[in-house]
Amino acid sequence: MSNDFSFSIKTIRFDENYHPSDSTRLTTNFANLARGKSRQENLRNTLRMIDSRFNNLAHWDNPKGDRYSVELEIISVEMTIDGEGGNNALPLIEILKPNIIDKKTGERIDGIAGNNFSSYVRDYDFSVLLPEHNNNKSAFDIPDNFGDFHGKLFKHFVRSTTYRQHFSKPPVICISASSSKTYQRTENQHPILGVEYQQNEFSPTDQYFEKMGMQVRYFMPPNSSAPLAFYFIGDLLGDYTNLELIGTISTMETFQKIYRPEIYNANSAAGKIYQPSLKNQDYSLTQIVYDREERSQLAIKQGKYTEEHFIKPYKNVLEQWAANYAL
Repeated sequence: MSNDFSFSIKTIRFDENYHPSDSTRLTTNFANLARGKSRQENLRNTLRMIDSRFNNLAHWDNPKGDRYSVELEIISVEMTIDGEGGNNALPLIEILKPNIIDKKTGERIDGIAGNNFSSYVRDYDFSVLLPEHNNNKSAFDIPDNFGDFHGKLFKHFVRSTTYRQHFSKPPVICISASSSKTYQRTENQHPILGVEYQQNEFSPTDQYFEKMGMQVRYFMPPNSSAPLAFYFIGDLLGDYTNLELIGTISTMETFQKIYRPEIYNANSAAGKIYQPSLKNQDYSLTQIVYDREERSQLAIKQGKYTEEHFIKPYKNVLEQWAANYAL
């Protein structure tokens, strides 16, 4: 093959002094929080919520509830198309990685890479390609090959030397349950992940992640309001330690409380049969300013940027690579 893709990783600390760089994908939860006059207070309160939730879940040998703190790194992945010449590094993915600080022992524990998942190509697929495919159609449908290219790109990255040099375990992506699906509580319960829910059918997001090589399970952690969707490779319950799982839960549940308080900061917990709703009025707001409308608009802009700077200019190269990629 004349062209292959190589990856590089940049990291930046997500703390109260964090400023999104010009190259940071604007639609991420963390970039949205770090703009405006409330930015530093937003960041400080977000990190405080994460630490509090972590200690709430990691309660053993932790009588004062302050043994652990969480440091977050934003992982930005760029891709270079080999053989094209010039500086053609393209922004591809942004994920988060928690690092757990045990203040009792002084140990620094790696968390799980993934958590939040932001992808330029995914924005293109959902915000540009899918609407165009359904334009002037009486019934919504999804193209047969929808997500194929993105899935191959993601698997290529996770299998790459670059990924293995930085991370010891496969990623776990933790996002909101779908508001269009119904979930049923099961009898299965994990001490950290909580009670498991199952859904009535796969959502388009589930199908999209499946093409990335990821399975999904839904768990509602102790003292949570709603189940979270965990996308993983391998064995979610067997491959990760309790503290690693708590790092992901405390981080992403905090972001969801800010971003979707109607669901994840609801005043009553999900029942045996549950359908999330952004129209729920019985919820509490956090003290964190978040512009949800801005985020949705930026996803469209980011998708169009990807089309202009990646999909169209490299169309032939991308199609050739995808056709020859061994799954």
